[in-house]
Amino acid sequence: MKYQTISEIFDANENIRAKLRETISNLNDEQLKFMPADGEWTITHIVEHIALVESGITGVFGKILAEAQSKGGKSDGTAKISDDFLAKASVPRKLQAPERVRPTGTVTIEESFAKMNETRQKLEKLRPLFETVECSEFKFPHPYFGDLTAHEWLALLGGHEARHTRQIERIIRQTQ
Repeated sequence: MKYQTISEIFDANENIRAKLRETISNLNDEQLKFMPADGEWTITHIVEHIALVESGITGVFGKILAEAQSKGGKSDGTAKISDDFLAKASVPRKLQAPERVRPTGTVTIEESFAKMNETRQKLEKLRPLFETVECSEFKFPHPYFGDLTAHEWLALLGGHEARHTRQIERIIRQTQ
């Protein structure tokens, strides 16, 4: 998760999304709704959760970038990610999702992907700000990672989706 530029983070996030799509592309309804253990999420739940998290994070980006832009600092597109964030992000652990990003189970895979596509379009509109506005001093709190910069939130977005894609792959193995 060590990135040199904002462009690298965007590219990595797109590759992670492609991997998620590929991972679930040939699954049947039974596999999508398979519950690995009592109280655990199905693949459909996980994809809904990813969509909810991405939508929320995109709102965070807007706040951080607007504040940073108002201060007028310029960036050369270099990704600024702290060693503290990298250390925390590299430790695998299961976190409890806050209520606002817990899946309802009433959303289809197609609806979740439609929401993720909409969110990615919004994110793509923010890309020029990520690449040109100095925002390393502007942060927004994460429940586990603490105060994160927009660059760290952007890297977290892909890391979160990659982690859940691996979780989906484990569930798929249980259904075969």
